Order: sequence, then structure tokens, then C-alpha cells
Amino acid sequence: MAGKKTVIFDFDRTLIDDDSDSWVISNMGLTPFYDQLRPTLPWTSLMDRMVEEVHSQGSTVEDIVDCLETVPLHPRIIAAIKSAHALGCDLKVVSDANTFYIETVLKHHGLYDCFSEIISNPAFVNEEGKLRIFPYHDLASPHGCDLCPPNMCKGIVMKRIQESVSEHDKNRFIYLGDGRGDYCPILKLGKGDHVMPRKNYPLWQIIAHNPTVVEAEVHEWSNGEELEQILLQLIDTTSSGKRQN
Repeated sequence: MAGKKTVIFDFDRTLIDDDSDSWVISNMGLTPFYDQLRPTLPWTSLMDRMVEEVHSQGSTVEDIVDCLETVPLHPRIIAAIKSAHALGCDLKVVSDANTFYIETVLKHHGLYDCFSEIISNPAFVNEEGKLRIFPYHDLASPHGCDLCPPNMCKGIVMKRIQESVSEHDKNRFIYLGDGRGDYCPILKLGKGDHVMPRKNYPLWQIIAHNPTVVEAEVHEWSNGEELEQILLQLIDTTSSGKRQN
């Protein structure tokens, strides 16, 4: 009997069609400041410094929300998420963005309630009404993975998700991603699982260079239409217990 499907989405350039950090930096006029500080700070600390600068220039959290609500999200990806949720899949976001950006975008498009979990760098509005962003892992205690950035190892996250699922449930995983940070978690997947790398992006290139290392079946996609078609086909195939060629 087929088990429940867990569908894991990366966020930047996968669920959305841009990078949320870069979107805020560019659209809120922070590019020169970003270029100046980029060599000096770890990524998540740099993003925290960027939103600090946003506030120092007089912009509010509401201004950041307004900016994020203009991030491009393909309508077929919206439809795919709603369909996968309606079909009973457990949807999660695992991302190196941050929880505030992700939640803001998902709520704007009516998708927030489709996801059981959003796992990312934590972000919150403090008592002064200012946004703060922090690393998922404590930078003072290295996670020890050479494949991932110091602030977040998605492989550790993937392992935790797998361990939270009973073997009796026979869950199958479908992982969608685009970047180098998505390589570590897909190495944790096995036969019967599926990975959907975005074509011509870093994850796809890494897999293409050494395809035998990845045990999960690989299904490339390029745009929202292809993501929807492939994802729903995989959900239907694994639900019916058929073998996917």
C-alpha cells in the first residue's frame, strides 16, 4: 500500500521565481550598501544588517511586507501547491531564506495553510517593531557539514524530517530545489523517493556531473507549467503504487 507523500520545497528560485533576499535588497535601494558589506559578514548576519539599514532609512516592517508581496510566483506553482495539499500530501518548506519572508509571501498568495512546516532561518519583529534575522544553526557550534553554509545544513533538516516519520507509514519524499544547498538533503533520499531539480541551475548541474550518487529518481523542470505537471504526475503515480519510468 502506498504511503503518504511528503513534498519539500526550497523557496528561492524554486517556489518563487526569484531570490527573496536579493529582491528586498534591490527593490529597497540597498544594493550599494550590500556590495560594500558582502565580503565582511556571513550571509544571515548580512541579511540582518540589511533590514537594520532598511529601518534606519525610515522604512517599516509594513514596507518590507509590501516589497515581498511583489515577488514573482508562477500561477501554475500556486495551483500545484493547492492541488498537492488537496490530494493529502504533507507540504513543507526547507529554505535558506528566512521565516518572515517565506510566511509573508505564502500568506499573500493564500498558500500558508497548505504547509505543515516552514524550516528556515528564524526571523521576527522585535519589541521596537523592527525585523531581525538569525541563522538556523548557532554559528558558534558548527554543524560539521562541508556541503552546506554554516547557517543551515539542509541535510540535517532532512534527516530530522525522515526520523519524524514512522517506517510503518511508508512515506515517500519529493524534493524540489535549485541550489547547491539542496544537494546535501537529496543525498539523504533513497529508492522510491524523487528529486525535482530546476534545469540549468546549480543543483541540476551537480546531479548531471555525477548522477549515480543520487539514489532518488530525478525529474528536471524549467518553469511553473513543468513543475505542476511533473509534481502532480509523481503524486498520482506514487499514490496508485505504479512504477515511475
